Amino acid sequence: MEMKKRISLELRNRTPIEVAELVVDNCRSSDGEVEGLTDDFKELEFLSMVNVGLTSLAKLPSLAKLRKLELSDNNISGGLEVLSEKCPNLTYLNLSGNKIKELSTVEALQNLKNLKSLDLFNCEITSLEEYRESIFELLPQVTYLDGFDQEDNEAPDSEADADDDDDDDEEEGAGPTGDCDDDDEEEEDEGSEGGEEVGLSYLMKEGIQDEEDDDDYVEEEEEEEVEDEDGAHGEKRKRDPEDEGEDDEDDD
Repeated sequence: MEMKKRISLELRNRTPIEVAELVVDNCRSSDGEVEGLTDDFKELEFLSMVNVGLTSLAKLPSLAKLRKLELSDNNISGGLEVLSEKCPNLTYLNLSGNKIKELSTVEALQNLKNLKSLDLFNCEITSLEEYRESIFELLPQVTYLDGFDQEDNEAPDSEADADDDDDDDEEEGAGPTGDCDDDDEEEEDEGSEGGEEVGLSYLMKEGIQDEEDDDDYVEEEEEEEVEDEDGAHGEKRKRDPEDEGEDDEDDD
């Protein structure tokens, strides 16, 4: 697919000024020049043109906000001075797999004052004696060359990795707090078990007391019934003679 057509598809009904990131890897440049990009891409911060057959950057438009530029696996051999003119705020530049052979070619990057990371991996220049020392001396603003600094410390992959590290640190810091919480929960569980035992004992005692009270109440009722029956019989025995006397007078 031609670069112009690919860029048109990547717009996805957006205007160039609305695009902050643009990836057109593996499309083809018909004449080895940048095609389809214009000065209208004013907000572009990330541009990737990997393996598109570029031999020159002369037609690169002005991209003042561009921070990261991927140009690996092309056929660029020089003309890098255009980058400081068109993309003065670059912080990351990947030129790996191109035709760069001489230190004088890289010297054109001295005017990229914000450049922190430069990748020249798989370029012929890497075979030069004291290649790394020479590049760091030539470009003092560069911190990472081919992914490593002067002390061979690896460059961070991305800001996202740094955020992940922060999250890990926070999780580690939260560890002791979690352990304390577990101890508190165990103590609460023990306390609740003791409370249950006390509660059960209390309820059992209450139940026994209620049964005893019920038994006393039943016994009292039975005694009252017996007293009532005895009283009733006694009254009946007392009335019998009177009733008989009355009966005798009636007979008379």
